[in-house]
Amino acid sequence: MNTTTTTWPDRSVVQPAIERPTAMRLAKTEYLRVTEAVDALRSEDWTRPTDCSQWDVRQLVAHIAGQTNLFSTPFEVARQIRRAKARQQPGQAEVDALTALQVEERQHLGPEELRAELRRAGPRGAKGRRRIPGFLRRRRLPGAEVVNGVPETWSLGYLTDVILTRDPWMHRLDLARATGRAAVLTAGHDGVIVSDVVAEWARRHGQSYRLELTGSAGGSWSSGTGSEDIVMDAADFCRVVSGRTGSHGGQPLGLLATQVPF
Repeated sequence: MNTTTTTWPDRSVVQPAIERPTAMRLAKTEYLRVTEAVDALRSEDWTRPTDCSQWDVRQLVAHIAGQTNLFSTPFEVARQIRRAKARQQPGQAEVDALTALQVEERQHLGPEELRAELRRAGPRGAKGRRRIPGFLRRRRLPGAEVVNGVPETWSLGYLTDVILTRDPWMHRLDLARATGRAAVLTAGHDGVIVSDVVAEWARRHGQSYRLELTGSAGGSWSSGTGSEDIVMDAADFCRVVSGRTGSHGGQPLGLLATQVPF
């Protein structure tokens, strides 16, 4: 498929590019899949380190549960934001304060309690995100996010329709790497998430490219001429552009140094 590229970001608020019904289908399915991945964890897995260097598997699952709950109700999103701001340290990013809160609020929970919370939170989180009206989703979030060294303003819809699905999806890959088991990836779900990531990556770098991603979530994309071919695993590509290290390690070069938020 071809992707039309433009320089990103422009002066407008970043809005989701993916269609709303598709975004909500992906949210519902991803909450189910990450819940299944957590259900499959063995007792010895919960203390394993993850690529999120400050968290082991149990702490990572605690964050996933808290983030899944975030937009389950208007009260919950207000509560989490209020408590995160109250405990935010000087120089600490708001998102870091929020994720730290989610982990700390669940530090007393064991594996079965975290599994049970995630089973409850998934349907509620998907429903809460689905019920956010369009006029709210178009509104800008306070503050700025720095991506590729450039501050940009996100809309609420970009957060709720895109980022809050990419987040558990990437953490599902983190869990797979931490436990040595392959993540379940399909074209109809994961391939759509990957395609949206590729399209945003292309908009952000705004250059000619030829990209072939392998695996069940992969595909081929190109724009312009004269570029080098990039061939790699689809999940590895997403890990690299998220700022994580791919399976081959090392610092990303060229267009792969362009990051996409997750």
